[in-house]
Amino acid sequence: MAAIEGLPEIEEEEDREILNPLLPMGRVKKILKMDRDIKKVNSEALHLITLSTQLFIEFLAERSRTAAVEKKRKVIKVEHLRSAARNHPPTSDFLLDCLPKPAQAKPSASATSRPLPDDAPPPLPPGARRIDDFFSKPSAGKQGTSEDGAATAC
Repeated sequence: MAAIEGLPEIEEEEDREILNPLLPMGRVKKILKMDRDIKKVNSEALHLITLSTQLFIEFLAERSRTAAVEKKRKVIKVEHLRSAARNHPPTSDFLLDCLPKPAQAKPSASATSRPLPDDAPPPLPPGARRIDDFFSKPSAGKQGTSEDGAATAC
C-alpha cells in the first residue's frame, strides 16, 4: 500500500482488534433459527448479532445496576430492570411487554379460600394452558372415538 504524503504508513492488521463475543454463537444461532423466516445465517451476520446482543445485555445490566444503586439496593431485581427499560425509550418499546408485571399486593389470608402448598404452581388465567399439557400425549379415551364408540378423524 502506498503511503500518503505526511502520514505514516499503518498496517490495517495492527489496528484491527478482534472482538470475540462472550455469548456462545451456537446458541444465538439456534435462537435465530427458531424464527420460521430465517433459513440460513451467515457467519459474519451471526458474529455481529452476537456482539450486538452482548452489548445490549451489558447496557441493560449497567442501567439496572444504576437503578438499584439509586434506590440504595444491593441486589438487582425485576423492578430495577423495568426502571432501566422505562428510562430508555427504544428499549421500552419492546422490552416492557416481555417483562413480568409489577408485583400486586398479596390478598389477605381471609380472602383466599384455601392455602396453596409452597411447591404448587400459581393458578392459570382463564383460557390459558400449561406448556406441559401441550407436550403430553392425549389419553386414548379422549381422542379418536365418538360417544357411540365409532372412530373419528381429527
